Amino acid sequence: MSHDYIDIKGARENNLKNIDIKVPRDKFVIMTGVSGSGKTSLAFDTIYAEGRRRYVESLSAYARQFLGNSEKPDVDSIEGLSPSISIDQKTTSNNPRSTVGTVTEIYDYLRLMYARIGVPYCPTHNEPITSQTIKQMVDKIMELEDKTRLTILSPAVHGQKGTHKDLFDHLRKEGYLRVRVDGEMKLLEDVEALEKNKKHNIDVVIDRIVKGSDRSRLHDSLETALKMSDGLAVVTYNHEEVLFSSNYSCKYCGFNIPKLEPRLFSFNAPFGACDTCKGLGITQKVDVEYLIPDRTKSIRQGGIVYYKNIVNTENLEWQKFAALLNYYDISIDKPIKDFTKKELDIVLYGSKDLISYKLESRSGNVMKKTEFIEGVCTLIERRYMETSSQMSREWYATFLAEAPCPTCGGRRLNEQALSVRVGGINIYEWTTMSVRQAAIFMEELTLTKQEEEIAKLIVKEIRERLSFLNNVGLGYLTLDRLAGTLSGGEAQRIRLATQIGSHLSGVLYVLDEPSIGLHQRDNDRLINTLKDMRDLGNSLIVVEHDEDTMRASDYIIDIGPGAGIHGGQVVSAGTPEEVMADPNSITGQYLSGKMKIEVPSERRKGNKKKLEVIGACENNLKNIDVQFPLGTFIVVTGVSGSGKSSLVNEVLSKGIMHELGRTRIKAGKHKKIKGIKNIDKIIDISQDPIGRTPRSNPATYTGVFDDIRALFAQTPEAKMRGYDKGRFSFNVKGGRCEACQGDGILRISMHFLPDVYVPCEECGGKRYNDETLQVTYKGKNIYDVLEMSVEEAIDFFANMHKIKHKLQTLKDVGLGYIKLGQSATTLSGGEAQRVKLASELQRKATGKTLFVLDEPTTGLHSHDVKRLLEVLQRIVSNGDTVLVIEHNLDVIKSADYVIDIGPEGGDEGGTIIACGTPEEVAQVENSYTGQYLKKVL
Repeated sequence: MSHDYIDIKGARENNLKNIDIKVPRDKFVIMTGVSGSGKTSLAFDTIYAEGRRRYVESLSAYARQFLGNSEKPDVDSIEGLSPSISIDQKTTSNNPRSTVGTVTEIYDYLRLMYARIGVPYCPTHNEPITSQTIKQMVDKIMELEDKTRLTILSPAVHGQKGTHKDLFDHLRKEGYLRVRVDGEMKLLEDVEALEKNKKHNIDVVIDRIVKGSDRSRLHDSLETALKMSDGLAVVTYNHEEVLFSSNYSCKYCGFNIPKLEPRLFSFNAPFGACDTCKGLGITQKVDVEYLIPDRTKSIRQGGIVYYKNIVNTENLEWQKFAALLNYYDISIDKPIKDFTKKELDIVLYGSKDLISYKLESRSGNVMKKTEFIEGVCTLIERRYMETSSQMSREWYATFLAEAPCPTCGGRRLNEQALSVRVGGINIYEWTTMSVRQAAIFMEELTLTKQEEEIAKLIVKEIRERLSFLNNVGLGYLTLDRLAGTLSGGEAQRIRLATQIGSHLSGVLYVLDEPSIGLHQRDNDRLINTLKDMRDLGNSLIVVEHDEDTMRASDYIIDIGPGAGIHGGQVVSAGTPEEVMADPNSITGQYLSGKMKIEVPSERRKGNKKKLEVIGACENNLKNIDVQFPLGTFIVVTGVSGSGKSSLVNEVLSKGIMHELGRTRIKAGKHKKIKGIKNIDKIIDISQDPIGRTPRSNPATYTGVFDDIRALFAQTPEAKMRGYDKGRFSFNVKGGRCEACQGDGILRISMHFLPDVYVPCEECGGKRYNDETLQVTYKGKNIYDVLEMSVEEAIDFFANMHKIKHKLQTLKDVGLGYIKLGQSATTLSGGEAQRVKLASELQRKATGKTLFVLDEPTTGLHSHDVKRLLEVLQRIVSNGDTVLVIEHNLDVIKSADYVIDIGPEGGDEGGTIIACGTPEEVAQVENSYTGQYLKKVL
């Protein structure tokens, strides 16, 4: 049996048509094909699933319970498999404690480095804090010249008020003769009573000695001095003074630091985390914008939302607040915008004085109180923390927003951890550098010979991991960036870099479009990284549509020819050259240039109106002004991390939403946005799932299911039985199967084994009860309709115009192959985005709508990109505006107006490099996008 191939026989998972194929091992293999053709079913659901299942099967039952259930894929046999690792896009962590540094494990090595070679500094005096043994102190003193007169003192009192009479009595009893009080030497018997309210320094003379060769007397005297003053000793000679410390504490102010160990630098351990925010860097504070959305109103008119419904009632809370207002003479009829700063502070944060007031309850009981009255912000924050009622907590949360922690300022660690430095910076400052800057810092780090010996391996690991991140095009990320804010492509490339760091060989890696979100310029580095993984002796199967990556691969498998039921077959397999020569392969046709997306014959000028963003400076944007001509197809592009998303998603989209009345949405930093009156709505079509539960599906999301249910309720059979359209919903009682509550499957929780999902026995997975399923339309019941693909449903409902129109939009965006009832959780990001696009396309064009799409070509074959562009161009022709963030050159060359941001990612980005038609951008020398555009135009 040869092991040069992974030999697959009879793969039938999802839409695969019982295919047999040999995939070369230890090669860089691309699986491609139009969207929905079955490439993911072959790569992930068959090859990866079986590789993982076999590996998991070899573990003990105890270990298997933690790894989840793995069913055997629908395939006859697979031979030549290795253990498989999948690197897909779904696994970003939304945990607020997860950062780029922790996910890549660089932070773990950093903590180790700081614990082993870090030097603590006093935050007040900026002096290094060192601890010395008595032997080191004696060695230091022995360096002095012989016959030097030394005085050894113990600083017993440092900057404390009092007469210190007890201390002097104790010293006399112990037989000491001399002390130094406030810098003046005195005999103990001559010390007068000290002033009680002044701060004093008292040093006890332990020994006076002439330096010779006697170490033991020095040792004993120092030991006594250290014991008396908690680890400090002073040695004076020739009018000079040296302070020795046996603790990790500052000689001057006593700022001390625990033993340096890795957990001190972890913001997830109580040992190192800031006490106020527990290491999150943020706290929940009342946002005044939420509390007082409209400052033109007075308190009586409900200006303070919290008191809106209880103004001037006998409510005890209002009575207490009214007492505060009366004491400071604040009118409840004055608009809040006219309050002085002092008045507003009192209303929000409470009284500065004790106030006497009385409360009268409804039953007539009177309570008299004298106390500080808290303001509305303090009240809400306190109640939010104290309440045990979930409903109350949700109500208080509507006024709260995240704010940087007042103690650590968002740095997450406590003062002790932040006082330790390596190369002059602390661990937080280290993580605020971008990967690129950190790599330079590590190269230039100079260490002493001893430090180098200790940290050799750690420094090597950190340097390597930083270079891997740089090589997959992530040099612009900072290590303190939250993992939840990364895009799918970034998260995937981080995992890719982590995998390379593990240096495994003989593994099968299955990747899902690693080039998403990468500019053409960074593509080559990613391709080289993939080749390096192959050269370590691994097999790579990459699901990919990017032409550069395909050309660089060893072997291409093209699945098709169509999507859904029209796909699931191997159309072509071979080297890139062989696939290009195959007339049956659509992929080959696009690769060889026989088929291509044409450049539009003319560029639209727009409707003369525009949106203009002034002074955008969110994240890395450099205070830029940008114009967006309305009535055109606009593409914002630039290298990864250059600031495209910051401009479009954070500043423009959120700014417009805020202005159009969604006040809870906060825009990124900018001065203002002009021209909002030219649009009446903004539709942001992201790649988030259309629903989190299996109950959500394309039919319910696009609203076509309502029409289908209404149609079933009109059938004679349904009228005869008295069914309305609610009878045909699987979400409410009546028509659904009650055993599984309309889910079609039951989850059975196994104690030591993974959860098992089984079809419901009552309905056989059909979601409805028998009575409902007896109602048919053209011979099909409601379950049969949910099982249809969009294409089949269009034929089936051909004469129902309203239903057909909604389904047609799904087909137009390239989703003709998905089932109407397909669970939302099984749709890819690109598919979810196109379902949203389809449901927006059903509406009538107003000519004043702005559509915003973030990388809509994700997961799309060139052939599908062509169809998507037709749909987007159709929207613009109707008079609306489409704004797209995109790297795909086919999309950029089809735009009317291109905005290129750069020149690099991270700190080196955030400026406008070029804007205008694609032809104009192609003429700009220092635009990376322009150089690639030249080739395709």
